[in-house]
Amino acid sequence: MTPYKAIVVSDLHLGTKDSKAEEFIDFIDKHPTDLLILNGDIIDGWALNRGSKWKKEHTKVLGKILKLSNKIQVIWIRGNHDEFLQEFIGSHFGGIEFREDYKIEYAEHIEYDNWNRRCYYVFHGDLIDIFITKYTYLAKLGAVGYDFALWLNRIYNKYRKWRKLPYQSISQKIKASIKTAANYINDFEVTALKMAEKKGCDGVICGHIHQPEDRIINGKRYLNSGDWVENMSAILIDSQGKISIYKK
Repeated sequence: MTPYKAIVVSDLHLGTKDSKAEEFIDFIDKHPTDLLILNGDIIDGWALNRGSKWKKEHTKVLGKILKLSNKIQVIWIRGNHDEFLQEFIGSHFGGIEFREDYKIEYAEHIEYDNWNRRCYYVFHGDLIDIFITKYTYLAKLGAVGYDFALWLNRIYNKYRKWRKLPYQSISQKIKASIKTAANYINDFEVTALKMAEKKGCDGVICGHIHQPEDRIINGKRYLNSGDWVENMSAILIDSQGKISIYKK
């Protein structure tokens, strides 16, 4: 039996300078699972269209995923940055299945021989983002701004490393300090859970907003896998059905 029933990762943004490709491969090697769900924005098509360079490390990640798909179930859910996958929804490439969303259904061990059925609705999250669904040009402009913040991160943290200080995220500090950003995240979480409820699930697992989270809202569990740009985080479901957030 493998240590994990399922692992959910999102927002690798392969094709960008800040994608933590090598760290992701190391994570996958150390966390064997029966099911790997790639919950959107694995490849950053937007960045590549803007002239971002593809690295050999990014190719290694795709090779790793393809190799895994020969042994385990791999689900790749479309995100907004890898929206080019839309035409492949419902099809397979090797052992990888491309989908718009997915349901994780399993039994969670409570105590002794007691088990509870659990269902989590998994989707990227862009479908409930008004900037993506109605104002795509603003979302793409925001992506450029995020790239700039990440560039500042690299410069700032080179200085901090020289001073032997820990890494600090400029973009996350900006998000935390802006009230509208906090309101946006809260609305996103509530709306995501409403979608899960409509699907008959006990909770939801999203990506998209690069904010790893595990919280209960109105009696339902909201989970976000975060990203592999800054947080290097994932959702783990172990052999007993316990869910936790991995964060390096």
